[in-house]
Amino acid sequence: MENNPSINVAGLQFSWELDKGRFLFEEDDAVLFWISSAMKTFFDSIEEIAGEESATVVLEATGFRQGLVVGEYFQQQDISLKEATNLIQNTYGSAGWGMISVEKLDVETATAEVHLKDSWEHKINVAQGKTSGGSFLPAHYAGIFTGLMEQNIWYEVVHHQIEGNEQSIVRYFPSDTTVQENIHRLIRTKEAEQIQLLEQSVDEKTKELNELIKEISSPLIPVLDGIVVVPLLGSYDETRADELITKTLSNLPKHQAENLVLDLTGLNNDFSEQTASLIDKIGSAASLIGTKTVLVGISAQMGVVISQTGIELKRFQCFQTLQHGIYYALAQRGKSII
Repeated sequence: MENNPSINVAGLQFSWELDKGRFLFEEDDAVLFWISSAMKTFFDSIEEIAGEESATVVLEATGFRQGLVVGEYFQQQDISLKEATNLIQNTYGSAGWGMISVEKLDVETATAEVHLKDSWEHKINVAQGKTSGGSFLPAHYAGIFTGLMEQNIWYEVVHHQIEGNEQSIVRYFPSDTTVQENIHRLIRTKEAEQIQLLEQSVDEKTKELNELIKEISSPLIPVLDGIVVVPLLGSYDETRADELITKTLSNLPKHQAENLVLDLTGLNNDFSEQTASLIDKIGSAASLIGTKTVLVGISAQMGVVISQTGIELKRFQCFQTLQHGIYYALAQRGKSII
C-alpha cells in the first residue's frame, strides 16, 4: 500500500500521509472519531463535569466559534453567498456531518433555514438516550452565516429530528444575541443559584443558632425544692424579652417554684431601662401565680440606672450575691443550709 493514498469525493480531496500519521481533508489536518462511542464519551464527559445546562452553553459557544472560522474562510473566497453555501453543504456532507440542506437563503434579509438529517450530533444524542436535540450544530451554522454575512446571526430551532421528525429544521436571522451574552447569563444564573443556596444555608444555620440561643439563654435552674434560679445574660430586645417571660412563666409551675431568683450579674454592661422593665414584668407576672421574686447581683451601676428609670423594684428582695439570695429563699421556707 502506498504511503500517501488519496481520494477525491464530490470535488473534495481526502488524503493520508501514513509515514507521518496524518489524515488530510482539503490539504489540511483532520481527525476521525467514532460517533456513537468516542464522540459520545466526549460529550458525556463534558456534561458530567460541567452539568447539562453548562454543557449546553459550552457546546453552543464552541459550535458557533468553529462555524465562524469556516464562514470567514469562505467569505474571503471570490464566490457568491449561494456558491459558498453550496460548497459548505458538499464539504460537510462529505466529511460525515450528515445530510445538510440550506433552504430559503435570502441575502437581503440575511435569513436562511438549514435542514439537518442524521447529523453526527443527532447520532450522539440518540446514543445518549436523549429526547431533545443538541446545541452544537445549530450554533455552528449560526457561526458560519455570521462569517459569511459579516453580521451577527443567531438561530431558532423549529424542531429536532430526535423528537420524531424526519429532520431537524433551524432558522437563522440577524440578532443581538451572542455566545458571550449567553455565557455571561449562565455565569450570572450560576452565581444567583450559589447565592440562593448560601442564603438558604445561612437562614437554616441562623434558625438553628436562634433555637440554640433560646435553649442556653437565661436557662431555668431548679437549685433546690421550690427555688428556681434564672440568670439574665447579655442584652434583651423585645423578641428575646418576650421569649424569656414566656419560658419562665410556663416552667415555674412545673418546678412548683415558691421563689424565683433572678441573677442579674451577667447584665453589668448591658443594663438599660428596657432591662429594668423586663425584670419588673417577670416579677409581676410571677407573683400572679404565687411565686415570689428575689433579685441578686445588683451592682452600683445598675442601681443608678434603676433609680433613673423610675421603675419601682423595691418590692423585690435584693441581695448582692446569688448565695445570699438562695439563703433568703430557704429561710422563707423555714430551712437553711448546714
